[in-house]
Amino acid sequence: MANYRRLWTILLVVLGFTFAILGYFGREVYRVAPPIPAQVVTESGTLLTTKDGILDGQTAWQSVGGMQLGSIWGHGAYQAPDWTADWLHRELEAWLELAAQDEFGTAFHNLEDEQQALLQHRLKREYRFNSYDAEADVLVVSNRRAAAMADTAAYYDKLFSDDPALRGTRQSFAMKENTLPSSQRRADMNNFFFWTAWAAATERPGSEATYTNNWPHEPLIDNKPTAENIIWSIVSVVLLIAGVGGLIWAWAFLRKEEEHEPAAPARDPLTSFKLTPSQKSLGKYVFLVVALFTFQVLMGGLTAHYTVEGQHFYGFELSKWLPYTLVRTWHLQSALFWIATGFLAAGLFLAPMINGGKDPKFQKLGVDVLFWALVAVVAGSFIGNYLAIAQIMPANLNFWLGHQGYEYVDLGRLWQIGKFVGIVLWLVLMLRGIVPALRQPGDKHLLALLTASCAAIGLFYGAGFFYGERTHISVMEYWRWWIVHLWVEGFFEVFATTALAFIFCSMGLVSKKMATTASLASASLFMLGGIPGTFHHLYFSGTTTPIMAVGATFSALEVVPLVVLGYEAWENWRLKHRAPWMENVKWPLTFFVAVAFWNMLGAGVLGFMINPPIALYYIQGLNTTPTHAHAALFGVYGFLALGFALLVLRYIRPNLVFNESLMKTAFWWLNGGLVLMLFTSVLPVGIIQFVASASEGLWYARSESFMQQGLLQTLRWVRTFGDIVFIIGALAVSWQVVIGLWPRKAEAEGVTELAK
Repeated sequence: MANYRRLWTILLVVLGFTFAILGYFGREVYRVAPPIPAQVVTESGTLLTTKDGILDGQTAWQSVGGMQLGSIWGHGAYQAPDWTADWLHRELEAWLELAAQDEFGTAFHNLEDEQQALLQHRLKREYRFNSYDAEADVLVVSNRRAAAMADTAAYYDKLFSDDPALRGTRQSFAMKENTLPSSQRRADMNNFFFWTAWAAATERPGSEATYTNNWPHEPLIDNKPTAENIIWSIVSVVLLIAGVGGLIWAWAFLRKEEEHEPAAPARDPLTSFKLTPSQKSLGKYVFLVVALFTFQVLMGGLTAHYTVEGQHFYGFELSKWLPYTLVRTWHLQSALFWIATGFLAAGLFLAPMINGGKDPKFQKLGVDVLFWALVAVVAGSFIGNYLAIAQIMPANLNFWLGHQGYEYVDLGRLWQIGKFVGIVLWLVLMLRGIVPALRQPGDKHLLALLTASCAAIGLFYGAGFFYGERTHISVMEYWRWWIVHLWVEGFFEVFATTALAFIFCSMGLVSKKMATTASLASASLFMLGGIPGTFHHLYFSGTTTPIMAVGATFSALEVVPLVVLGYEAWENWRLKHRAPWMENVKWPLTFFVAVAFWNMLGAGVLGFMINPPIALYYIQGLNTTPTHAHAALFGVYGFLALGFALLVLRYIRPNLVFNESLMKTAFWWLNGGLVLMLFTSVLPVGIIQFVASASEGLWYARSESFMQQGLLQTLRWVRTFGDIVFIIGALAVSWQVVIGLWPRKAEAEGVTELAK
């Protein structure tokens, strides 16, 4: 017990320390967010826009899909431009052309080198100078800059309408025709784009860096990495090496001799409990997992195809009904839904077991209500997404019922509330089974950790309610990453580790002491880097150097525990040899082994590739990011959710025998397809973009002329092979679940029971 006390103390200290950092520097995000001026006026006094106009533009951008159509400050989709970088570059070029005509009577490219250098010097001086008057809350721009803004706005007005002159560009960007029909809302959106570009070009008071830490790379105004960027990048690499070395030394010298493994029982202990009504009703959850998984995979294939044909699917103009922005929204949202459903199903299966093999009163009713609530949220949010992007949804209802515009939390606020209520209901159902068990005598430390992880999953999704439709985007990003990073990558990780330990312990395959010790130690390691590591997503979102320092330091530590996951994979894999009956759960175990592999490669290697500030400075918003996202989100949480679903299926259908051919196809084709997708297409495109971003600027790496060149088009076509392999694997595992839930009578009579 003393050992547990030390581990609990370490975990609580880690949580207290790291959340204090997250909260303290979160206040910094609020304090130093780039100002949104009450008025933007020209030096001659002409009013250009207001704070309300800029925020109206933010809501207009949200209504067309927001981060699912291009990106802002590097966060969002990758086919259309980053609107901040693109607007800024277009405005700078327009200013140079206007200046050349005004001062030399010819186009800028016709000027002598000395004349061009003179104008570029004046350009940098004007754009980096902060002309915002904080006391009056007014931003003053020159008449020439106002004219450059008007030129840029005219281009965007055509681009987001159905102007035939830019139809080809819309196809290159995978934008549907007449993306934003209202001319007034297009004008408002232009104001918002201008403001994000202004913050990216203007030096913060008292600093030589812009509000976005000199991001994006833009040579025309000398936007380049700051000294702090380079310093903290080096620190992060050093800490990574030190952390890995320290972990290896601790593993070698501090790890005590492992106790003898308990003798494996002759019969699976999980089958000693009679299935309860609530457990029997979990089949529909497992079906929902693979139904949404199949839908997500098909939407992903369609999204990828739009990157080569823009508005068409093999010649058919499908974007009239299912534009890129919509299918990418559905692709991401369905992933979060089915992965979460897999985790919920695993928890609901464990709850009666924890409660002594019986359901608390009305448990089945609660499980059924939760399922249909999930279905309602999925259907409602998907319909709302469609109506918003089709611009059918009234503007005043979009945020609540349609599309919030923020990646991974795209669903309307009403559906977000519904999802939160559903997760809280799941927490209540879990606690009804856990609390009575906690009151029983004996070692309850592992169960206490499982309870804490359930509570964290149930409550921390609520962080998404700390911002609203018109919240400053820097503040919104802070809270959004509480969900995307902290909720998903943090607490789900702890729940998964603890739930697996609890399952293996309940099976009698590992001792409770070993399972508890490993779970508590893993939780501390994950949380130490994971909680403050949230800030590595915010380097260039209108924050200051302290955010960069904390994010770079702790995100390096996130990678450290991932280096030992190969050992964890081996430990999980060898469990199947502990007892003959473990052969019955071979395939769920195999999926758990894949989780460890992709955690190391996808979350570790590919994650750290984009973590240091100097790396992210050049590659934020490029295809290097989805390389990490696919490998980590599906490779880790996707395989984990599928493993949970298969495990639950195996126990609620005791006579089921997995089809070896189907499962081999599912496992190897899913892994093979993911490898092909990433390493023959997405990553090579990202690396080529990285070279362009470092040499020319982010605007160029995301531009139409660059992205439509032959090599990149070919590489995006090559992705089709990986997608097809992956889809076949997805269909195989989905079909296994379907026939497992509804076996043919002859098959059911011909198999042995799990207990034999």
